Amino acid sequence: MTGSILILAGRRSGAVDALAAAHGVADKCLVPVAGRPMIAHVLNSAAASDAGQIFVSTHHLGLLADLQDPIAKLLGKRLVVVPAAGDLADSVLGVAGVARFPLLITTADNCLLTPETIAEIEAEAARLDVEAGVALARREDVLAAHPEGQRRFYEFSDVAVSNCNAYWIGHPGALKATEAFRGGGQFVKKPFRVMQAFGLVNLLRFRFGLGPIHHIFARISRHLNVEIAPLLVSNGATAIDVDNERSLRVTEALMARRGTVSPLPSSHESPAEPGAGDARQLAATR
Repeated sequence: MTGSILILAGRRSGAVDALAAAHGVADKCLVPVAGRPMIAHVLNSAAASDAGQIFVSTHHLGLLADLQDPIAKLLGKRLVVVPAAGDLADSVLGVAGVARFPLLITTADNCLLTPETIAEIEAEAARLDVEAGVALARREDVLAAHPEGQRRFYEFSDVAVSNCNAYWIGHPGALKATEAFRGGGQFVKKPFRVMQAFGLVNLLRFRFGLGPIHHIFARISRHLNVEIAPLLVSNGATAIDVDNERSLRVTEALMARRGTVSPLPSSHESPAEPGAGDARQLAATR
């Protein structure tokens, strides 16, 4: 992709994240995963893409100071930290005015998102020729990655899927699809929060899998007046995000299995103003 990536790293107003509290860090995105803050893994994959801008939306004003990971320095001016709004939809819309499109939206706990999957998401969106898309992984691929990685699936008449916490917006006019975030809910995991955006009948079809997946998304597209499609990715591990200690252990096990846990470069090896190649080299250590 040649556009932008937005990493959502905000928090619910007034809520204390249990995982952050258990690990003694100021924000969930700083919880250590395989020896690095979880958001560093997502930044690594973003760095390896050809996205010109990488935004991090956060309520934690001291995020860069607390991150203490060389990826921030290696990204240089490509990395832009912006204040999160009170609602996920408004956080997305707040970045849209300065971001280049297409815009890939993901979350700070999506540690197993890879550069290859980022490229696959865009390729699938281009193949389907849609305005917006939701990355989903098939149940058999998720279970093949790890049998304890994900426990919730949504069954359609032709496929069962899990959310990958990655969303693709092709152009500014397709931002109407961000209403799926309205109220702070996730598009697939908590669908009743988006009833007003989707329409009750469409939402019931989506929630209970009443039809083929592309048919149901086509109905939702007509309701939203924006063409949105499921973007099925091949790496089932992408559906495993770090929500709790169980999923953290699963994520670390998968990282160790694929040999992506490696020592960080020392600070004197990191250039002050990196190019894209430097970022990609670090990302390759994931």
